[in-house]
Parts: sequence; C-alpha cells; structure tokens
Amino acid sequence: MSRTWRAVVVDDHPKLLEIVKRLLATIPGVEVVGEAVSGREAVEAVDRLRPDLVLMDMTMPDMDGLEATRRIVARPNAPAVVIMTVHDMPRYRDAALAAGARVFLSKSLLADQLRRVIADLSPGPGAGEEWS
Repeated sequence: MSRTWRAVVVDDHPKLLEIVKRLLATIPGVEVVGEAVSGREAVEAVDRLRPDLVLMDMTMPDMDGLEATRRIVARPNAPAVVIMTVHDMPRYRDAALAAGARVFLSKSLLADQLRRVIADLSPGPGAGEEWS
C-alpha cells in the first residue's frame, strides 16, 4: 500500500464496529483515528478528525449513512467513503454510489474484501465501485 489512510469507522452496532476496527488494524497503512454510531456523529467526526477514509454503515438511526455520505463528500478535501451494508441489492448499491460513496461493500464480504478495497482506492473523488 503506497499511502497511509486515516480512517473513521461508523456503525450503530457495537459488535460490528469492533469487527471493522479489528479488520482495519490488520491492514498495513491504515490507522483508525475515530468511530461513530450514527450519521450525525460521522459528519462531526469527519469535521473534527479530517480522515482520508470513512467506512460507513448504510442503515443507522438519527441520520442514515446515505445522508451522512452526501454531507461528507460535499466538503472540501472530502475523504473516500466506503458504504458497508447487509442490504446487498441493486437499489441500495445505486443509492450509495449516487450519494457519493466511492465503494459499495456487502458486509458479508467485509473480511475477504476490505484489504483489497482499500488497496484499490486512489486519492480524490472517483466513480463508485461495487464490491458485492
């Protein structure tokens, strides 16, 4: 991996939040700098921590991952957002990519694909990718 990623992990389920953080800890060049349990907290964490990468759950209370993604990617120097979800259906994938996510990743593939997804990300905005 040619760069270091400062990551924020967002998920309203504490167990999944910990799993994603543990997976990220095994990837060289990735440092988890924050976490959030809602979309609103995710937006605040991005403003405060200035990460390069946000791993965002799609379905959360308070503000869902789609709205949080829209708000995050509208900021200058926005981080790459990877939407993670158990809802692996075309309409969710389309909505995630339309919101500005760089990658749509099924949670069922998280352990197998996360390292590759991060390695394949390049800096700056780009077309969305599907990993389902």
